[in-house]
Amino acid sequence: MTTAPVAGPEAISFGGETNPYALYARLRRQAPVSHMCLPDGGEFWLVTRYADAKNALADPRLSKDPTQVGERWRSTVAQPTDGEDASLVRHLLNVDPPDHTRLRRLVHKGFTPRRIEGLRGRIQEITDDLLDDLARSAGPVDLLDKFAFKVPVTVICELLGVPLEDVEDIHNWSTALSTLVADEEGHAKVGQAAAQLGAYLAELVEHKAEHPGDDLISALIEARDEGQRLSHAELTAMAFLMLIGGHETTVHLIGNGMLALMEHPDQMALLQQDPSLIKSAVEEFLRYEGSVEVATWRFALEELDFDGTRVPQGAPVLVALGSAGRDPERFENPDTFDITRGDAGHLVFGHGMHYCLGAPLARMEGQIAVGSLVRRFPGIRLAVPAGQLRWREGLLIRGLYELPVHLS
Repeated sequence: MTTAPVAGPEAISFGGETNPYALYARLRRQAPVSHMCLPDGGEFWLVTRYADAKNALADPRLSKDPTQVGERWRSTVAQPTDGEDASLVRHLLNVDPPDHTRLRRLVHKGFTPRRIEGLRGRIQEITDDLLDDLARSAGPVDLLDKFAFKVPVTVICELLGVPLEDVEDIHNWSTALSTLVADEEGHAKVGQAAAQLGAYLAELVEHKAEHPGDDLISALIEARDEGQRLSHAELTAMAFLMLIGGHETTVHLIGNGMLALMEHPDQMALLQQDPSLIKSAVEEFLRYEGSVEVATWRFALEELDFDGTRVPQGAPVLVALGSAGRDPERFENPDTFDITRGDAGHLVFGHGMHYCLGAPLARMEGQIAVGSLVRRFPGIRLAVPAGQLRWREGLLIRGLYELPVHLS
């Protein structure tokens, strides 16, 4: 992440930085909300302090509906207008009440705590099988590709009822959709991936409607609330959200957490000595190096005032979750990685009505995957200097391209 002074808003680019937190610290000191612009000139307002971030995430005056963005800032936010792209955007993260209320009630009927807890044994089985595969590997392995990706993508595919033979296609589509693009060719690739994934999910939903199974998509098709059901388009959009959001962020929860442990051998030793610390450790992974750097776009329904900073009506707003997690006004010694902190007050899963429905599943996967990995391979360590690791470019996800390790 870099910034440069310009006339008016300050220019910023997200992703690719080893340490974006020094910049966030400066922005927190300067103003609760900073007027920024992307490299292409698109303007927005960035919320960096914990208290402001928590309030913004639950403020009904900040809409999640992309149609609420003002005309002046419309080019800042990629807006599909027709075709398969448009079919994917009407999900929980892009609607306001009353549509959000109805959708969340219906989705919750399929995404129950009992269903999620019932996955615990299967997640452990998937993890153990992958660890067996790793044990047979010779030389350094890419922990992201061989482990961190495979655990959550297998879990979410089985949960949704997606055939496992399609995992490679899903991985390619997901990678394209979560990669920062800056030219027409890149935008074309993203559009193609969205169209292909949209068509795939639409066909899958149709198949599940005719041949229901013991999976989440089938459960959502059958879910009713006061006689209402999800439409085909809503089912497709929800399947998209859960498929991409249900594995992409967890991949980097595992990857970022393991990197932090390997860079802090004293904390690795603590976890190995006391495996019960894994719950607290996962919360610290999320706070210290969370896999979601900024929340998805919000749009001011009216002119807002943040301690003297004016946000115009219709303006795009981003909440910097990574900055909130390092705010010294909320966390003591925030730049210290401490798995005994025991404070789950981070905002990585959001706050308010848009709090992530999948948070219990992500936590469970992180606890099982990391806890099992450090028990099985107590000597795991980086295969390259940390400074050589490449951080992904992109607006939302904070994660690495690869994580080469020696297992013993």
